[in-house]
Amino acid sequence: MAEKSTSKKSLVEETQDLFTDYSNNREKWAIQAQEDREFRLGQQWTKEQARTLKERGQAPIVVNRLHPAVEMAKALLTANRPQFRVSPREDSDNQVAQLINGLLAYMWDISDGVSTLRGVVDDYYVCGMGVMMVYQDPLRDNGKGEVVIRDVDPLDVYIDPNSRDRFADDAENIIISRMFTKKQAEKLYPMYDSKIKNATSDRSSDRPSTGREHDGKAIFPEDIETMTDSALGKSDEYVRGYERYYKEMVSRYRIHESFTGREAVMDDEEFQAYIQQPAWYIEGRPVIRQDLAQQTIQQLMQAHAQMIEQAQQGGGSTEGLPPEPEIEQVTVEQMIKDELIRVVEINACRVCQVVVMGDQLLYKRVLPTDKYPVVPFMNIHTRTPYPMSDIRMCKDMQEYINKTRSLIIAHATTSTNVKILVPAGSVDMREFESKWSQPGVAIEVDFDQGAPQPVQPLPLPNELYQNEQTAKSDIDHQLGLYELMMGNSQAAPHTYKATVSIDDFGQRKIKSKLMDIEAGLSRVCAVAIPLMQQLYQEEKVIRLVQPNNTTSEYLINKNYYDDFTDSIQKFNDIGIGSYDAVIVTGSTLPTNRYAQLELYMDAYRNGLIDKEEVLKKTEIFDVEGVLMRTDTIEQLQSQLQGAQEQIKKLQGDMQSRDRENVNLKQRVEVEKFKADLDKVSNRAQAAGTIYEKRLDDATSEIASEIKRAKKDAGNKK
Repeated sequence: MAEKSTSKKSLVEETQDLFTDYSNNREKWAIQAQEDREFRLGQQWTKEQARTLKERGQAPIVVNRLHPAVEMAKALLTANRPQFRVSPREDSDNQVAQLINGLLAYMWDISDGVSTLRGVVDDYYVCGMGVMMVYQDPLRDNGKGEVVIRDVDPLDVYIDPNSRDRFADDAENIIISRMFTKKQAEKLYPMYDSKIKNATSDRSSDRPSTGREHDGKAIFPEDIETMTDSALGKSDEYVRGYERYYKEMVSRYRIHESFTGREAVMDDEEFQAYIQQPAWYIEGRPVIRQDLAQQTIQQLMQAHAQMIEQAQQGGGSTEGLPPEPEIEQVTVEQMIKDELIRVVEINACRVCQVVVMGDQLLYKRVLPTDKYPVVPFMNIHTRTPYPMSDIRMCKDMQEYINKTRSLIIAHATTSTNVKILVPAGSVDMREFESKWSQPGVAIEVDFDQGAPQPVQPLPLPNELYQNEQTAKSDIDHQLGLYELMMGNSQAAPHTYKATVSIDDFGQRKIKSKLMDIEAGLSRVCAVAIPLMQQLYQEEKVIRLVQPNNTTSEYLINKNYYDDFTDSIQKFNDIGIGSYDAVIVTGSTLPTNRYAQLELYMDAYRNGLIDKEEVLKKTEIFDVEGVLMRTDTIEQLQSQLQGAQEQIKKLQGDMQSRDRENVNLKQRVEVEKFKADLDKVSNRAQAAGTIYEKRLDDATSEIASEIKRAKKDAGNKK
């Protein structure tokens, strides 16, 4: 930890001395990094090498294989926007964690995160270290401020030489220093323009010189500084700026308001302002917010006055009415003494920021984080602040390619200009030299002295061409690239699955680099969250437009009245709680759209996700319109299905009725038949009855006849 400086003068001098010390220690690395940058941009011959080649009749040819390789690697690592994943720590709110997740995406969008990350990854490959910085921009959002990110030139960053940590957590100081015109400095720090005008000018430059031939195709910062200075003709135009970061132990106050549930951590200045602000006891209830207190007091006084007025209008006495509301104005300090607010003093490690322009101290402030906002993305970490780059590993192979191509071109040039051995006295040399290249010319030759003999150049060995191709492949392999990744279909297998498998295996080295990038982005998030919690204290609506044109909206710090506590509370208060953030692994890598869509379609068919989630993974621009139209189609299909089911039901009813009609007809016929049978039966019964009666009559008649016959026979006797 750095010791606290006691005066403005000591801070300025201390910062300048540290800068000089750090600059001297990193000089070798800075020269190498600048050389790497020049190599990537095609400035690959030193002045001595170029002069030697020209003396030999060779051109200093540059066949830049480094630039496309870096661009390809950069394109792979930054193909998509990183996906943030925020999780609450301890008893923090899950819902607030999702809001902070949205805030990180919002920070990425307003900072042009894609371009920022591309710049960082470029420096990561070329210089060995990319640098991303998180800071609060007070001029954004109409003066409300925003938390944003930007990439920083690694040659402007000076880290404690004794640091061993990949993120320089153990560094005593990190300094960002560069030359500004005073007008530039005044625009960056408009509230300190008078100090900047009085700052001592500086024309020193710490930009390293590599001694390489500048062909004018690439312009570097030191070139612009020189050009500007010469054009303006002012020796005092430039001033050196220093942005220094160091850690120190500071006192902090953690407060907890028992009547509102609010928690906060404050520094000395914030705490003193907090305890001196007015507070109220209204009818025995503690109130801190002035607007709420005034509103409550006004309502109570109006209600009391209304009661008195109603009593007077009714002719009654006011003696029995409740007294005037009891209101006592105090301070927050008094509520702390009354133990309504709990205060715990803690010692915390915090990062201090000091900004110096020339010999003028602009300001010093303490950041709400214990992590440096200057985040290095180190490539090949050497356990020093001076990492290696992939370009540095490839420079020998690039130089071989250049020398080989220069030799091939020189050989082709000499092959077209045939050399002739001419025996002495055989020709007139003046005539020979003037006429030899002319077509159809006749030259007199004395063959007794010997005939001119052309000298054929020796052919270049095939290994020379093969080695050049090998050197190119070595560069690609060093950067973790291969033919299939760069779109070479000839290197692809015949089947789709085999291609995907080879592509996945081939990305292992690039994924190793990806781990460095994702670790750096996670560190950026860890710094950004406390800066957001400090800055975003007011109500704020955040809208995010997704790549598929869908819009997400987040509302933070919404004030509302809590009936239970009878106080104003904050909904989605991001200032409460602690949160961790990571980057979803592989989220920045390119994705196979067809494979991803097929995966989501399988999940949709299995009922794991809905159609909206599938559409989000496509490049359909108007997702909402598509969903609306599909919903309409589904409604119409549902209505059609219902109509079809109704028709089927009606058809079934008709068939049932037909069957019922048939049965009814059959029943009618049966009943008719039964009626006929009944009629026949009745007729038969009637006939039988008549017959029986006739029989009975006949029988009776016969019996009567017999009886008369017997009687007559008796009489005759």
